[in-house]
Parts: sequence; C-alpha cells; structure tokens
Amino acid sequence: MEFRDREPERRRLRRLARGAGGGLLVVWGRRRVGKSRLLLEWIREGRGLYWVADESAPSLQRRYLAGALEARLPGFGRAEYPDWASLFARLGRDAKNAGWRGPLVLDEFPYLARSSPELPSVLQGFVDRDAHEAGLVLALAGSSQRMMQGLVLRSDAPLYGRAREAMKLLPIPPGHLGPALGLRDPVRAVEAYAAWGGIPRYWELAAPYRDTRRAVDDLVLDPLGPLHDEPARLLIEETPPATALRPVLDAIGSGAHRVSEIAGRLEQPATSLARPLARLQELDLVEREIPFGEPERSGKRALYKLADPFLRLWFTLVAPRRGFLAQASRRDRMRLFDEAFPRLVSLAWEELCRRAVPLLGGRWGPARRFWLGAGPEWDVVARSKDALLLGEAKWSARELSPAEVERSVRALRANGVPAVAVPPGTAVHSCLFAPRLRRPHTPARNIDFVDAAEVLSVLR
Repeated sequence: MEFRDREPERRRLRRLARGAGGGLLVVWGRRRVGKSRLLLEWIREGRGLYWVADESAPSLQRRYLAGALEARLPGFGRAEYPDWASLFARLGRDAKNAGWRGPLVLDEFPYLARSSPELPSVLQGFVDRDAHEAGLVLALAGSSQRMMQGLVLRSDAPLYGRAREAMKLLPIPPGHLGPALGLRDPVRAVEAYAAWGGIPRYWELAAPYRDTRRAVDDLVLDPLGPLHDEPARLLIEETPPATALRPVLDAIGSGAHRVSEIAGRLEQPATSLARPLARLQELDLVEREIPFGEPERSGKRALYKLADPFLRLWFTLVAPRRGFLAQASRRDRMRLFDEAFPRLVSLAWEELCRRAVPLLGGRWGPARRFWLGAGPEWDVVARSKDALLLGEAKWSARELSPAEVERSVRALRANGVPAVAVPPGTAVHSCLFAPRLRRPHTPARNIDFVDAAEVLSVLR
C-alpha cells in the first residue's frame, strides 16, 4: 500500500538528518501504527541503515548488528565485540572516519534493553561524545510505550534529556483511509474506519478486498484470519507483557464503562483498578471519557471505553463468540456481522463528528458528549467565545430526506440546553451530522448541516 500522511513527522526527521552534530531520535507508539514503515521511508532518502532487534542473546545481537553495519562501514562485521561499549566505541570512530552520518535505526529497542540493562547507559556516553563528534544520527524505536517513554521522559533514565526528537506516533487521521483503500464514497470510508480505525497495518490487510464486510469476515471472524487473535498479540508483545490486563478489556468490551461496573464484572474492589486502567490508557487501548464541562480530574461521571474502533469490533464480534466462530459457516459469520456492525459504525461516526468540530471553520473548541443521570444526552457539545454548539450525529447509510432532517432538528432542540455553566447571553447553535442528507429548502436559523464528505475532508 502506498505510504500516506506522516508529513509533520517526516519534516522533523529530515531536519534532524540535515542538522550538524547528529543526535538521538526516540520513536514509540502502539503496535501496527506504522513506526517501522515511517523509519524505512526516512532512511531511503539517504544512506541510512535500518536494523531490527529480536530476543536473541546479547552476543548474537551484537554480531547481527555488526554484520548489518558492514554495508556502510566495511570491515565492521569482521570483529567480535565482547560488550556493547566496545561496539559503539568503534562505531563512533569508523563513522567519523568514513563521514557516515546515518541515520542508524535500531528498531524493537526494548528487546535489546531487556536483555542488556546496561545498554541505555552505554548509549548515553555514545550520544554525548562519539555520535556527536561523528555527526551521527541514532534512532531508537519500539512498541513498548512504557519503556520507550521512560528512556527520554523519566528524570532518572540515562537518556533523559538527550533526545533531539521524541515522537509518539499516533494512528493515521481518518481522512486518509478512503484514498488508501480506493473508497470514493465517504459513507463506505466511515464504515471502513469503524472496522480498522487509523492503524495502517490493518489498512494494508484490508486493501485487497472490495468491501468491509468481506474483509472483516476473512481477516477477523474466520478463525484462520490473521487478525482473529490480534488483541492477545498486542498484549503479549508488550514489554513487559500486559496479558494480565485482558480481563479489564473484556469487561469494557462487554459493556461495563464505569469503574464500579468493571469492578463488578471482575469481582474485584474498584480501588484495585486504578493501575490497570492507567496502563491501558498508556497503551492507547482504553480511553477515559468525561462529559462536556466536567473538570479533567473529576472521576464521578467518568466512563472508560475501548479507544480503538478495531478493538470495539473484536470485543463485540469475536471475544464472546470464540466457540461459535470455530464452527460457524461463512453465512453465520456474515449474519453476526450484519446484526452488530451498524451500532459500531454509529459509534465511530459520533467520534469522527466530535473530532471534526474544532476543524470546521475554526470557530468551535474541542467537542465532547454530555450526559447527566437519566436526562437527555447530546452527541456533540462544544463552545466558542460567545456560543454553545449542540449537535446530533445521526448515522444512516442512506440519504436522509428533508422531512427526516427536520424531525431530527426538532428532536435535537427539544432536548433544551445541557446543565453546564453557560454565561448569560450565550447563543445556542445547533448542528445535525448525517453521512448523507438533503438540506431543507428553508433551514431554521442557527443550524448547520454536516455530511460525511465534509467530516472526512477536515480529518487529514
């Protein structure tokens, strides 16, 4: 699949490679998010070298790395290196003598650091002296977000403050998904996003298929599919493995969103969930949601949800039905998909609408949902300097008629205004988000209409 997006990151990487004195780059992000692909694209622009670590013994890892460096520094792989200090000392000398400035990319760095705990300290001296004198750029990458962030953000870490660039790679914005999969219809692109989210590896796997329905069946629902056990792999490949967090994901995926509900499903005290939930947020697998207007630190009405559309799909369709899927026919699997997928698309559509609000004309601030007890709920609430935006995100794969649009607007306005602090004189503005709609010939005042094409156009 064609490499897409990442232009802000690529600009920073090029600037680092061109700068004098070399430097250290640290890149992290959840698995499958495209770290390796970004770094490979970067080194192809010059004479860089990409090397990926594994779980071999340190002596073998040094031999493998030295052999790879032979391609840029002739003779480097012919020597034996008893420790990492000797390897990097020679790397600094040879790179300086050859005028080679890299970048040298060490991917899956957590494997190295786990088997050689002294390595970060060795790299501290290398970055401070030898790499600087040679003007060499060194890049460390990995999916263990706790370890990679700790390298540069924890004040007691050897590499703290050394990185010239420290990047957390996020999922690709949704607006790129349609072009990546050849989907010209924005409604089909939203449906694809509800299955794959912004994870480019999933896009690559789905690209050969003509429709999302068939792709989900082959890749996810079929027990032989490459993504049938994906969440388990995401957890076990963390460093250290995060498999103990799986029950929390199961509870959230099955509909428990408050801490008390999650604790009840797990038969554990609510006080025991603070660390597991924090770790899952750190891994970008779970998101904490609070109503619009609620203080960030407030926990009274906070909800926890799966942060990734693919995980929502997996925990809805696969997790509770492993036995059924093991013996189900394709027709049975498709029936299961058809029953559950509309709700998943509706949730994804709401999220996309909220993400788009601050980018639609630049008037509004960040948008959230609002709920309070048994009262009305609003899909989209945002604020500007002098107005409050109240929006409904209505999902329908077909076009809404003017009559349906008018009914939706009346229902939205019938909810009134949420119980948030609104300064006197604040105007209330309404917005209906629908993938396809025909706007009324005489729309009411203070009402906007936004479709899928407009939402995706700003999410790039």
